[in-house]
Amino acid sequence: MTAKKTEMKMIRNMGIIAHIDAGKTTTTEGILYRTGLKHKIGAVHEGETTTDWMAQERERGITIVSAAVTCYWKDHQINIIDTPGHIDFTVEVERSLRVLDGACVVFDGKMGVESQSETVWRQADKYNVPRVCFINKINQTGGDFYKSLDSIHNRLSKRAFPIHLPIGFEQSVNGVVDLVTMKAYTYKEFTDKELIVGDIPADMMDQVKKYRSLLIENAVAEDEAMLEKYFEVGEDGLTEDDIKQAIRSAVLSGNFFAVTGGDGRGVIVEKVLDMVVDYLPNPLDRGSSWGTHPKSGDEIERKASESEPLSGLAFKITTDPFVGKLAYYRVYSGKLTAGSYVLNSSNGEKERIGRIVRMQADKREEVTEVCAGDIAAIVGLKSTTTGNTLCDPNNPIILESITFPEPPVSIAIEPKTKSDQEKMSLALQRLAEEDPTFRVSVDDETGQTIISGMGELHLEILIDRMKREFNVEANVGAPQVAYRETIRKDAVEAEGKFIRQSGGRGQYGHVWVRISQNEAGKGFEFINLIKGGVVPSEYIKPVEEGIKEAMNNGVVAGYPVVDIKVELYDGSYHDVDSSEMAFKAAGSIGFKEAMRNAAPVLLEPVMKVVVVTPEDFMGDVIGDLNSKRGRIESMEDLSAGVKEITGFVPLGEMFGYTTNLRSMTQGRASSSMELDHYADVPNNVAEAIVAKNTK
Repeated sequence: MTAKKTEMKMIRNMGIIAHIDAGKTTTTEGILYRTGLKHKIGAVHEGETTTDWMAQERERGITIVSAAVTCYWKDHQINIIDTPGHIDFTVEVERSLRVLDGACVVFDGKMGVESQSETVWRQADKYNVPRVCFINKINQTGGDFYKSLDSIHNRLSKRAFPIHLPIGFEQSVNGVVDLVTMKAYTYKEFTDKELIVGDIPADMMDQVKKYRSLLIENAVAEDEAMLEKYFEVGEDGLTEDDIKQAIRSAVLSGNFFAVTGGDGRGVIVEKVLDMVVDYLPNPLDRGSSWGTHPKSGDEIERKASESEPLSGLAFKITTDPFVGKLAYYRVYSGKLTAGSYVLNSSNGEKERIGRIVRMQADKREEVTEVCAGDIAAIVGLKSTTTGNTLCDPNNPIILESITFPEPPVSIAIEPKTKSDQEKMSLALQRLAEEDPTFRVSVDDETGQTIISGMGELHLEILIDRMKREFNVEANVGAPQVAYRETIRKDAVEAEGKFIRQSGGRGQYGHVWVRISQNEAGKGFEFINLIKGGVVPSEYIKPVEEGIKEAMNNGVVAGYPVVDIKVELYDGSYHDVDSSEMAFKAAGSIGFKEAMRNAAPVLLEPVMKVVVVTPEDFMGDVIGDLNSKRGRIESMEDLSAGVKEITGFVPLGEMFGYTTNLRSMTQGRASSSMELDHYADVPNNVAEAIVAKNTK
């Protein structure tokens, strides 16, 4: 089946982004219903929605993975990506914004701007994505269009201007006044099939005129030619088309945001669709894509045209239960044809394009080709991962990839049964392929498999998916902190003697060692000071090996020993009974004895922690870090009302920190941490660790 081909200027690639529970998925359902893709609106709480198709999404009523849907409105093709709102799945928003041309930001009319609204807004700023705003739920108790608009002005941008004003308040909302056409669009029930066009209510006329003047005055300011015309003929002299053109130019500049409001389930969604078609960019508006040549590194331009060589970005990998591995792909230039070969310029591999499908969330419509400006999914790619460029093999280019944050939360995981070990490895590998913020590693010291993600909910969902999709049950535990041991006294001497006599040939090894502190980070240093062959040269290496083995388990709590200098300066041997094994044992005994007398201490990893928080929560954040044995290093102003706090905190105190920080700051603060150095563990903490390890 071949889908109808749409001209590039009639395509809109748009994302729906918002805080959790603002109504993104419901608004998407409303759009699909109004564009004829669905016969009824699915309810999130009943698990009937199209874009929330994973079992975990339907159970929890939240969006976890971004879903792509294609629909048509007034001869325009709209590729919608419904993204998650929960901060643990922020990667889904990040990768979607990288390939979208525009976005509709949804706000909860009862809450206004919430923490994750700020995060997605900043992400859209980062990729310079033009936006329109939809204030949802204004017809519910507590819903207030104007209060929400104020919160957008205070927390996001002063350049947000209503294009429609709601008629009525809370439950009496029954339509909008369009400030461009100067008509009222009303309904009797929000489920009506179409809007009724009529005159503006007389009691709203003054307010309408005020907001219309504001809208026009600020929109024309972004377009020089239109500004001149405005000065010549005034507001009343501008035609409807002039005003639309001015608003469109202003929205495309990325510094002007058209705002509407209503109920995402209702017929008013048609006005949102009109905004998307009228004001959000098409692929041509976004202009050329730039990349580099894989070999020479030269900068290359690719125009948004079918006649250019193929280039595009794989922005998401998923495992589909019916067709296997799916790669979502945005075409920037040229066209992609089923059955053709392309170059993955990010890794140098050639890939064959098996089938191309247009996604209706979890349903598929097969197409033979997709052209510049479009989004589709490719079946059958083997070595392509998120952020890879797929291009014409004869005209290679690498497009700017997608950057992902480092995952801050880790837990240890093991299969419930030994037979699941292999299945678990495969499941973790598949999930890591799909999700670039999910990492899997093995701790060399503890042998544990450690999985890292963006938050505890993120990891919980991944473990749940492993159980459902790969049939692997796992035990989950806290990761162990990688403590170390060292000494704080120098030139401590000890004797190591290993003598065994039990009939026949005995064992004899005898050494004297001197141990001292080494510089931090320098590790282990062995110095041979034997003179006159008191310890034969063939036994020197075994002594060093014995000491190294003993260093794997320190004398305080059995952790590896670091940063120690050992001198072998004396000893004796037996002509018959001495052996390599005996001297290896003697070296180990001598080292442990010396270490016990050299003021041994436990070391802990100390993390450099950076917290970005609104000023209101600064005292709470600092108090909390201090309570975790943290040391605050610096505080800086990032922007109005936002502070950056840098400090050093022991890793053992930081498990679960991301979640605690969110609840402490209403989800408005974010943190990152990295290993900075090792430091002595205070005595009271060390005693607790030793007691735990000797149980």
